[in-house]
Amino acid sequence: MASLSFSFLLAVVALVALFAVGSCGTELTLTIGKDSSSTKLSLITNVAISEASVKPKGATDFSDDLKESPANTFTLDSKEPIKGPISFRFAAKAGGYRVVDDVIPADFKAGAVYKTGEQV
Repeated sequence: MASLSFSFLLAVVALVALFAVGSCGTELTLTIGKDSSSTKLSLITNVAISEASVKPKGATDFSDDLKESPANTFTLDSKEPIKGPISFRFAAKAGGYRVVDDVIPADFKAGAVYKTGEQV
């Protein structure tokens, strides 16, 4: 009987630990920079990330043309209008890449903030 109680207690402690570790991150948000236009997209992240790229509507792959600036800002300059919805890909701290599909809508505006749902 004591063995069963210990096993149950151990299982509860393990579940609590998993929940605590899983909820420790900060949700990544993307703010559209005030200097954004139909041909320029500035994305400001609320946390430091690296190797960010975007895929506008109609593109076959993610663009490596994003330029990283200080203060967690990534900028895409295009000769043609940038069309949404736009997917966002970034390098995660834990390794690998994460993709957030269609996180920026077609009618994005400067100053708008979009939550990705991704914990970093």
